[in-house]
Amino acid sequence: MYTARNTYLDKAENYVSRQGKAQFGEGGLSHDVINSARKYGIVPQSNYIGKTSPDSKYDHEKMAAELEAIVKKAVAQTPKKYPNWKSDYVAVLDTYMGTFKEEDKMISPNLTIDGKGSNEGKALTPKQFLTANKLNLDDYVTLTSFTNEPFYSKFILNIPDNFANGSMFNLPLDEFIQNIDNALDKGYTLALDSDVSEVTFTKEYGMAVLPENENDTKAILKEIKPEKNVSPEYRQAEFENYDTQDDHLMHIIGKVADQKGNQYYKVKNSWGTKAGKDGYFYMSVPYIRLKAISVMLNKNGLTKKTKIAIGV
Repeated sequence: MYTARNTYLDKAENYVSRQGKAQFGEGGLSHDVINSARKYGIVPQSNYIGKTSPDSKYDHEKMAAELEAIVKKAVAQTPKKYPNWKSDYVAVLDTYMGTFKEEDKMISPNLTIDGKGSNEGKALTPKQFLTANKLNLDDYVTLTSFTNEPFYSKFILNIPDNFANGSMFNLPLDEFIQNIDNALDKGYTLALDSDVSEVTFTKEYGMAVLPENENDTKAILKEIKPEKNVSPEYRQAEFENYDTQDDHLMHIIGKVADQKGNQYYKVKNSWGTKAGKDGYFYMSVPYIRLKAISVMLNKNGLTKKTKIAIGV
C-alpha cells in the first residue's frame, strides 16, 4: 500500500499536468511498482498497512472518487485558482489510507547496506530499506507481443492504464510464450496483465479457456474441449477491435496439466479465496496467447535467445 499510495500521487501529477487528458483511477501496470520503488523506496507492511483500521478490507472505491473529484476540479479551475489541490489530495489519502511519515523509519532485521556491515536495529529510510533488501530494479523487464511494432524493439503500448508511458519489449508470439515457460521452469514468477472479460474467465470454476467452438462455451468449463489456435494476426485484430483489453493484473506462479496433457498457467488473483479455486485461476495456453497483454519478469528468467535479441 506504500507503493499504491505513491502511485496515486504520481497519477494525480500526471493527470493535472496533462490537463485532464490522461487516465485516472485505481488501475495501473506492473512497471508502476518498479517506478515507485525507484523514486520512493519501499517499506515493510508492518510499517505501513495503508488503511486506518487493521481489521477492515482494502476498498478504494470511495477514496478514488474523492481523489478524482479533486484532480478534475484542479483542471477545471486551473492550479492557479486552486493552489491547495495537492494538500487536499494528500488529506484524502491520509483519511482513507492513514499517514506515512518519513521520520517513522523502518527498523532493520539484520540487513546490510552496500556491504558495510549489519544494520540490525538501525532506523532506515525507505530508499535505504530498498538497498538493504538488495533488490535490483533494473533486473525487471516487461514483454509483450504485437505485430504493429518491430520485434525485439522496445515501445510504449498505448493502453489506458499506461499513464506512466512505460515501454515493453516486443516479441514474436511463440517466443513470448516460450519466455513465460522458461521463467517458470527456472523458478521465476511473472506479473500478468490480461483481459478477464471473456465469459470463459470464470470466478465459479477458476478457469480461463478459449473454446474453438462457441457452442462449447458452457461445456468447456466442465469438460475438456478443443481450444482455438491463436495466430499473431488474430491476437492483433482482437486487440485493435477492443475485444482484448487491459483489464486486470495478476501473478503467474506455475503450471499444471489436465488429463490429456493440456497445459494451464496457475495464476494467483486478488479477489479473495472465494473467487476461483481458493483464489487461483487456471489459464489455458490459448487464452494466454490471445488475452495476455504483457508480462513482467526478472531478466534471468528470459531465454538465452531473447536475452541476446533484446540486449539485456
